[in-house]
Order: sequence, then C-alpha cells, then structure tokens
Amino acid sequence: MKRLKAAGILIFAGVVIITSCQSTAARKAAERNKTASDTTLYTIGLTAAEREAILNSPRTAQIQQELNYFYNNKFLRTGFNGAMIVARKGVIIFEKYHGLENFRTKTPIVDSSSFQMASVSKTFTGAAVLFLADRDKLSLDDHLQKFFPDFPYKGITIRMLLSHRSGLPNYLYFCDSLWKEPSRYMTNDEVIQLMIKHKPPIQHQPGTHFQYCNTNYMLLASIIEKVTGEKYAAFMQDSIFKPLQMHNTFVYDPSSPVRAHQTQSHKYNGQPEPDTYFDGVMGDKGIYSSAQDMLKWDQALYSGHFLKPETLKAAYTPYSHEKPGVRNYGLGWRLMVYPDSTKNIVYHNGWWHGNNTVFYRFVQDSTTLIILGNKYNRAIYQAVKPVREILGHGDGEEAGEE
Repeated sequence: MKRLKAAGILIFAGVVIITSCQSTAARKAAERNKTASDTTLYTIGLTAAEREAILNSPRTAQIQQELNYFYNNKFLRTGFNGAMIVARKGVIIFEKYHGLENFRTKTPIVDSSSFQMASVSKTFTGAAVLFLADRDKLSLDDHLQKFFPDFPYKGITIRMLLSHRSGLPNYLYFCDSLWKEPSRYMTNDEVIQLMIKHKPPIQHQPGTHFQYCNTNYMLLASIIEKVTGEKYAAFMQDSIFKPLQMHNTFVYDPSSPVRAHQTQSHKYNGQPEPDTYFDGVMGDKGIYSSAQDMLKWDQALYSGHFLKPETLKAAYTPYSHEKPGVRNYGLGWRLMVYPDSTKNIVYHNGWWHGNNTVFYRFVQDSTTLIILGNKYNRAIYQAVKPVREILGHGDGEEAGEE
C-alpha cells in the first residue's frame, strides 16, 4: 500500500513538473509573440515580398552603387568616424560603420555603438510631450506657470517651447556668468532657479519670432518630470525606448559609468572632448542612440501608432512665417516645406562637443538618412547634399550644422 502511495506521489509530481514546463514554455512563447507583434506595430509593416522588392529593384542597385562611390571616394577622405544608414520604408539599403568608439581604447564602431545625438535629442523630448498631450496629461496651450509658479517669464506656452517661439534666453550663454561651480554638473532645476533668481533678459516677446533656443527643450524635459512624477531618463526609457525596442538608446548620466559601446566624443584631431558642467542638463541634448535604433524611431513615427495622426500632423506643421523660404520649424522638428507638400522633408541635425548628427526623413517615399559621428567633422552636414541628389531629393537647399 505504501508503494502504491509513493508511486501515486511520483506520478502527481511528474504531472506538476510537466504542467509547469508547459506553462513556462507557453509563457515564453507568448512573450515572443508579443515582442514580434510590438515590432510589427511600430513599423510601416511591409510584407517579406515588399521588402525583397525594394532590395532587388534596379533603382536600389543604382543608389547603392552611387552611395558606395561617394562614401569610399569622398566621405571617408574627410576623416569620417561614425555610422551611416540609408533606408527606404524601413528597409536598409546602405549601412556603413567606420572608425573607433574610443581612440584611446581602439574599440571599433559597430552596429550597436551609441552616439551622443546632440540636438537630435529634441525630436524625442518633443515627441514625449506630444505623447503626454495625446493622453490628456497636459495641453500644448498650458502656460509655464502651471508647472513653475515662480517662473518670471509670462505668456509662454508649451507649444511655444516646442516651436522655438518662446523668446527665452539660451541657458548655454547666460549660465557662463551665473554658474559658480564649473567642476560640478548642472541640473535642469538649477538652470530654472538661476532664471527665477537672475531673470536674464528675454530675447523677444513670446509668440512673435522664431529663435532656436536650447532652454526651450530643457524646460520641456522638466515639464515631463512634473507631469509624470518620473525622472526624465526613466520616463523616456519606459515610455519610448523600451516599447520601441531601442536597446542601445538611453539618456546620458555623466556621473554614471560608461556603458558598453557608448562612444567617446573626440575633437577633429582625435583627442577626447571632455564633458562640461552643461552635460548634466537634459532635454535639448543628452540622448545616446545607435544608427539602427534611430531607424526604429523613424519607423515608429511612420507607423501611426506611437502618436495620433492628427498629433503627428501638428508636429510637422510650420509655425514660423516671419521669413520667406522653405526652412521652418514644427513641434520638435526642423522642416523643409515646399509648394508640393508631398516633397516636404522632416529632419533635425545636432552638434555637441565633438559629436555631429544628421537625421533626415524624406516623407515623399519614406526614405531615411542617418549619419552619426563622434569625431568633430563638418563634412557630416555637407554630405547631405550629395546624398540627397543620389536619392533623388536634391534641390539646393541645405540646413548646415546645428
């Protein structure tokens, strides 16, 4: 009888183990399926046949041939050190990595290398604010005193910050004379407190002129923290980078250890470009990302699932008309606006220390150009014109460096 009981217990245990294994396997399968569905959700959603058609088209072959010639015979000769991707509807048709993440350690640049995005970081900060607006956490017409009651500059809305029409002074300039601890990293809150205490002069009346200003996006990052109750870095990680599977993207913390494949900033001669006390301020800069992750960001915006279509349309709407010409600014994006709106270009460049970044989105045919460098090189911006001509989007208008 005891033997029968023991056998029964063994059988029961076996059933439990098998059931547990099946449950674990089912859970892992569900997680894999969720990951796959998430990946599909934030892309244009091409079929395998459509992707193959792009890769195998005669036009793609011609573009690849011309890009290879330009890259090998002209671009590399400028001393380019970085990553470059050209994609069509999310399909990579040209991808190159050249040089070193760090000239001291001789670590080569690879597809997972993360670069300081400089002002291209503004595209993330701006989109995060729009993300919160979509969820009724804030209104673009909210005034700054709602978040900073003592802020001395009146009549400024979130929309004005996003479109660089606030008229505020640039913290990169006024802090030089006001910040007394150059050996310590500043924070966003400390910049705001300096503005409250010293009231550096406004550049123009709110809503009257376009003036590109890093203070705007520093304030937007702080508003994100006020609204969500989270640190800017944590919110960006949880709400943008993780859902979009941007595994090599993060908000930089200058006091933390260097991450794997985080590139070092270099001067034009290859010497390291050190951080300054401004590197503790986030929102206008400070996001690191890889070229492949930036393509994921591009695709998420095209997918129509990350932001509402009407919100995205507002982001790509020009808000400044004081000067004639095709160049303008939306909500977090530089724009080139043409009479034929199908040819419009949505883009942003960046420059911080020795880092130069280019992120162009040709909406007419969903072509994307990404160039990231970690050794100061103005040729990164100058490369846009010949590449645009190769892609069939040349018109003589170029943005230059940030």
